[in-house]
Amino acid sequence: MAVAPTVLSCLVSSTVLLQIVMQFSPSFRNTTKRVFFTARCKPLGYVSSRLAPPCTDGIGRRRVGEVQVVMKYASLEMSYTRVTWLFVSLSLILFASARAQVPAIIVFGDSSVDSGNNNVIPTLLKSNFKPYGRDFYGGHPTGRFCNGRIPPDFISEAFGLKPAIPAYLDPAYTISDFATGVCFASAGTGYDNATSKVLNVIPLWKELEYYKEYQQKLRAYVGKKKANQILSEALYLMSLGTNDFLENYYIFPTRKSQFSVRQYQDFLLGLGENFIRELHGLGVRKLSVTGLPPMGCLPLERVTNILGQNDCVDEYNNVALEFNRKLEGLVAKLNKDLPGMRMVSAPAYDIFYQIIERPSLFGFEVTGLACCSTGTFEMSYLCSQYNPFTCSDANKYVFWDAFHPTEKTNKIISDHLIPGLLAKFSH
Repeated sequence: MAVAPTVLSCLVSSTVLLQIVMQFSPSFRNTTKRVFFTARCKPLGYVSSRLAPPCTDGIGRRRVGEVQVVMKYASLEMSYTRVTWLFVSLSLILFASARAQVPAIIVFGDSSVDSGNNNVIPTLLKSNFKPYGRDFYGGHPTGRFCNGRIPPDFISEAFGLKPAIPAYLDPAYTISDFATGVCFASAGTGYDNATSKVLNVIPLWKELEYYKEYQQKLRAYVGKKKANQILSEALYLMSLGTNDFLENYYIFPTRKSQFSVRQYQDFLLGLGENFIRELHGLGVRKLSVTGLPPMGCLPLERVTNILGQNDCVDEYNNVALEFNRKLEGLVAKLNKDLPGMRMVSAPAYDIFYQIIERPSLFGFEVTGLACCSTGTFEMSYLCSQYNPFTCSDANKYVFWDAFHPTEKTNKIISDHLIPGLLAKFSH
């Protein structure tokens, strides 16, 4: 029986392993008895893709949590000892092989993926205070622009790594913590250096300098050979670009006087290409780049769209869609140009837009306003725990503040992206 990589396997999976047992054991006989097993979907290892159970709910949405699989067979004769031994043996193989595939998650970008680097720089764009982080572990604000976790955290956990990626500049962490995942992202930044200057945050080139510094620390910590293995096998995440348009191009006249919007898209993608080529030169081989979200649907943009009855701003969404199409072309080009590079464009736009347009399908009640404060324009220091309008249940809201999604939205988007990432990078 051929064994091939699959998107998902199950840690000590009753469903997968029992099916494997049936392939080899004549002592299993089909019966009409229906046996229900509950398995926790985990992105761990190699199993037959034909045998792997689908980790989705009844309407096709993938679920990282508990998945109920209906099995139409049961053991009549196989001994408990033999089943247990096989379950344990195969589980250890699955676990060990998976853990070796992606040893670390390394993150570049803006507030969509920043886990707290802005906490220690002189900028007004911070979120290391309540109510930010109220649904994070321990209810502590970390600098994430969210009530809880953000996509890199869910992706890291899906690859069998830690459930939260630490910020590189956070003094509470050391290289021992960063060896399995680290975030260099800075809220408010963009591809364009001019964007980072708007709120005095970390420009993309500086994120790269921090990464080079990290490489040196990692080599000193685990040795050159092991460090190089980690750096080449790690999965790198990039997510940025929204600020370039909403905090720069459409606000200040400089770039608008230099470029049409399509020219500015090309300008940004040129900067992105240069950055990725530099990463490749530093040994990066696995990279996921997330394009723009439906940025015209952010509460901050909707509240100012008075003539459009506070609906999504179509112009901004169309810019995002066009940028994402160009980004996909760039990814295809660089996959051909850069030896050994395995790169994907993470398709987050469509699932995010579906959530906004049909919130009830995903368990949301409010999409036009954010949870924090009045939900119209507040973020960072304007998002206050003392504001009486701040919602009590963020799970009912698509957006946490006027610019950023709630943890629940982040998880749904991440769950949508994770199968593709596992399929591409877990082998």
